[in-house]
Amino acid sequence: MPIGLFVESAVCVLMALTIGYCVVLNHRLKMLHADKGMMRQMVADLIGATNLANQAIKELKQTAVEADLALNSRLEEAERFGIELANHVNAGSVLMERIARITSVARHSQAIEPVEQPNKVQSALEQLQTRVRTRGAAA
Repeated sequence: MPIGLFVESAVCVLMALTIGYCVVLNHRLKMLHADKGMMRQMVADLIGATNLANQAIKELKQTAVEADLALNSRLEEAERFGIELANHVNAGSVLMERIARITSVARHSQAIEPVEQPNKVQSALEQLQTRVRTRGAAA
């Protein structure tokens, strides 16, 4: 076998391998281009999701601010009611102390001087008798 035929056969085999490798690379490039479109779509979807998330965060911040204002308003109102309630409780305590002093003085005076309760009918009769006497004396 001449050397020329051997070299040409080797070149032919190498050319066939090169063409096969080019077919494989072409297939990979087609897949990469197909993935490129999918990647573009994925990036677009990611940008859309990011924009939605940013909008949701802005709305949450606004809701948090509104909730904070409402809560502060309620806390101030509760504080006012607490102060008013404390004033009422203090006034009630002072009143209860007065009532307690009055009842203790009344109990103490009842214990010292037992006062007889006059019969209502008798006192009414006595008043009538005094009125009759004064009318007769004036006439």
